[in-house]
Amino acid sequence: MNIGIFTDTYFPQVSGVATSIKTLREQLEKQGHQVYIFTTTDPKVDKNVYERNIFRFASVPFVSFTDRRIAVAGFLKAVQVAKELNLDIVHTQTEFSLGWMGKFVAKNLKIPCIHTYHTMYEDYLHYVANGKILKPYHVKQLTRGFTYHMDGVVAPSERVLNTLTGYGVKIPIRVIPTGVNISKYARRDDTNWRVKFGYEDETPLLLSLSRLAYEKNIQEVISSFPAVLKEVPSAQLLIVGDGPARETLEAQVKDLNLSSNVRFTGEIDNDRVYQFYQMADLFVSASDSESQGLTYIEALASGLKVVAKTGPYTDELLDDVSLGKTFDTESDLVSAIKDYIENPDKYNDPKPREQKLYEISADFFGKRVVDFYRDVIASYTDVQTDSDLT
Repeated sequence: MNIGIFTDTYFPQVSGVATSIKTLREQLEKQGHQVYIFTTTDPKVDKNVYERNIFRFASVPFVSFTDRRIAVAGFLKAVQVAKELNLDIVHTQTEFSLGWMGKFVAKNLKIPCIHTYHTMYEDYLHYVANGKILKPYHVKQLTRGFTYHMDGVVAPSERVLNTLTGYGVKIPIRVIPTGVNISKYARRDDTNWRVKFGYEDETPLLLSLSRLAYEKNIQEVISSFPAVLKEVPSAQLLIVGDGPARETLEAQVKDLNLSSNVRFTGEIDNDRVYQFYQMADLFVSASDSESQGLTYIEALASGLKVVAKTGPYTDELLDDVSLGKTFDTESDLVSAIKDYIENPDKYNDPKPREQKLYEISADFFGKRVVDFYRDVIASYTDVQTDSDLT
């Protein structure tokens, strides 16, 4: 198949969506398909450098998300390029500029168009005029409008499926969690990453890894850390990533006198992420906005247990104590951390982990997406045939 992926977000931008698309591209190409990325220009990308099968369209920073971009032109050019590529299907990854461009291309080429719904926008309304303009009702209407006349939706989790169903989206929806390259995160080498970062081998090291945005709720982990230190006095928290909340979080650490226990790394290269998982003892997150927490499954693939905020997605993912626990209150969080740190071998049943690793593998993810493509193309062809006959 010739597959066109339309996205406002792609590398070198750092996000779970960019990582998901990169994984999808790798898996589709591994199966012998041709994948073409239609995305925005980026100031970090040299226009004179060739990028294989990537087409960038003029863009500007997106309002309220200045590290994200939105295309401002190129619809007709995209149709021309897509015709030359002889696309079989369009797969959009955004509800904004490139998403509408993908729909426009599919309509003009008379090929099916499916969409992955990555973002739970109701968790992000505060970014636009402090939540005074856009309301959940508007998200519902915009989502229904965007998915209208599309041929299918990929929901990364049951939470997304339930949300879309609640919005009244009528087209076929298939739950396909984004997978990760298990071997990438399970690999081991002889480097002692702890020594490189100044940690002792016996130091209980907790890891937070994500974009430092307010909806990731890292501030709750930090505010709970004094209580963690009362139970695990030598614990350290390593916060990996960068984003708009970083200065606020650093100030919070200083105000709580935690500077000797909490460290920030800033943004890191995606190819180095596995190093941080490898040196940690436990992955911790209080985010309550996840539709498909890729960092959680990366942590599981790295052999870590995960302590995460309770919610539809995390409760489904962490369904066995050998994988991790969810928490609702600070005392639950502290108790879970203390239990896992003091009893590292207590919950090591390999069977739930083996099953979960297969479910979250990139290979399984890629196969399920291709199956969905084929089903959508077959249904679209049948509809077109019936239309021609009438």
